[in-house]
Amino acid sequence: MQKVGEPINMEEILNKGQVAKEKAKQHLGGFMQFVREQGVVGLAVGFILGGAVAKVVSSLVADLINPLLGLVVGAAGDLKTAGITIGGARIAWGSFASTLVDFFVIAAVVYFGVRGLGLDKLDKKKE
Repeated sequence: MQKVGEPINMEEILNKGQVAKEKAKQHLGGFMQFVREQGVVGLAVGFILGGAVAKVVSSLVADLINPLLGLVVGAAGDLKTAGITIGGARIAWGSFASTLVDFFVIAAVVYFGVRGLGLDKLDKKKE
């Protein structure tokens, strides 16, 4: 530790800086190895693409499928507006059905996408 009034030892400061730089390089190297080994980049890409696919499929359901189903069931506008009123309570079964359609379409896209790209065979151990 440097005392007040003592001359500054530049060599000691430079050595400490070099040691800190080497430790930072080691930590960064360890982090990069972790990223490569654990497939973090692939996970991040999959997460981002999954979000984008979900938006596209939700738009497909909301803008194309629900209005057609709304015509079939007689809902004004689209399926989400379908419902019945019993007493003072409104049962919005159309909104629930719309959410189910959205789920099944997303599940089908994921299933056929994984099967079509052969990704279902990647994690299985080779014997």
